Amino acid sequence: MTFPERVKNQLWADILLMSEDPGRFAKNPDADFTRCRKMVFADLLQFLISMQSGSTKHELLKYFHYDPNTISNSAFHQQRRKLLPETFPFLLRQFNSHFPFVLYKGVYNLVAVDGCEFNIARNPNDPDTFYPSNGQSFRGFNMLHTTSLYDILSKRYLDCVIQPGRHKNEFRAICDLVDRYDYAGSPIIIGDRGFASYNFYAHAKEKNMLFLVRAKDINVKRLLNLDTLPDHIDTSVDIILSRTQSIKKRLYPDFAHKYRYISREVSFDYIKHGSLDEYTLSLRIVRFEVADGVFHNIITNLPPDIFSSDDIMHLYRLRWNIETSFRDLKHTIGATNFHSKTVELIQQEIWARLILFDFCAIITLHVVIVQKNTKFVYQVNFAMAMKICHDFLRLKIFEPPPDVESLIGNFTLPIRLERTFARQHRFQIPASFCYRFS
Repeated sequence: MTFPERVKNQLWADILLMSEDPGRFAKNPDADFTRCRKMVFADLLQFLISMQSGSTKHELLKYFHYDPNTISNSAFHQQRRKLLPETFPFLLRQFNSHFPFVLYKGVYNLVAVDGCEFNIARNPNDPDTFYPSNGQSFRGFNMLHTTSLYDILSKRYLDCVIQPGRHKNEFRAICDLVDRYDYAGSPIIIGDRGFASYNFYAHAKEKNMLFLVRAKDINVKRLLNLDTLPDHIDTSVDIILSRTQSIKKRLYPDFAHKYRYISREVSFDYIKHGSLDEYTLSLRIVRFEVADGVFHNIITNLPPDIFSSDDIMHLYRLRWNIETSFRDLKHTIGATNFHSKTVELIQQEIWARLILFDFCAIITLHVVIVQKNTKFVYQVNFAMAMKICHDFLRLKIFEPPPDVESLIGNFTLPIRLERTFARQHRFQIPASFCYRFS
């Protein structure tokens, strides 16, 4: 059995194991998935993971090999509405647990966190996701926001929080992701400026997790009690968090410079409002130059005897891999082509696409590229590899599989380091339901 076949069999085996007790994943366990239907529990999950960007009816016809008795769109949506929201998150973690992750220095999992937005079908009657007319969209649009954990070296998604666009809160999302992180190993959470908060640092501390987060100049000035920042910093600071602004400073004047006040409007889960409790944090601040006159500030708890400032600079640069993964998730895997207007069902499809992404990544990273005596080092064309893996996943048992790894190895790209491009901010409407073809 080839490695791609083993990965595929493992994913289907996890789904079959879940199908032995479908009531555990059903909204109404006493009735849902108890009758014999054309699309049973296992078929439903397999179809949602492997479906492509065509219309719902076209995808159903392909899955059932153009059987004239293929179930209707309505029957399919009735079946998928029976699933609990926890179904696909459970399958994602279960599937990931079977395959080891690539470790940094043989010890650490490099885990990037970032947000991503998905435009969904327009619905002005949904105040949680609808944005009225602005300079980019004259009719308004609806949007969901995801905050994901992504293993950089293994190119796999680990977890995700999906929030309505109008109520997105990345500070809350990262704390929830840290609290429920249950993978083995020693993770280093790497985040951009949207995740720098005392609450996140405290949640990571309570879970004994390492973190590395970029921060704004104003945040670092407050931490260090400085009016201006030097060009290069690598120092540690001990702070005491409190909900009272002046009492502690009067009682302990020698430590007044260490106190940081947390107002009622700021979330901090380890000190209640009105409490006199304190919470201590030890943080390391690193500042370095990335371009002429451009500096990055990093707040971390990485020990300086193991991670130098150059190591921290290198780790933060690796964070960009999650940005490129969003491109593959949306456009190569097809996570922008939803088959429903209901937010709950759209969330199902996002989770299903994360599982499909991980399936493709596990197979792709197993492919060995033979390097030739050329100017550049070559890597797998990840977009082409995903298309090959996706088609391989859709094959039935009786269909002979191709040599997946050899096919992937035929499509390579040179690694061009130090290339930079201006980020393009473009509004994109979701793909139409009626005019899809794959």
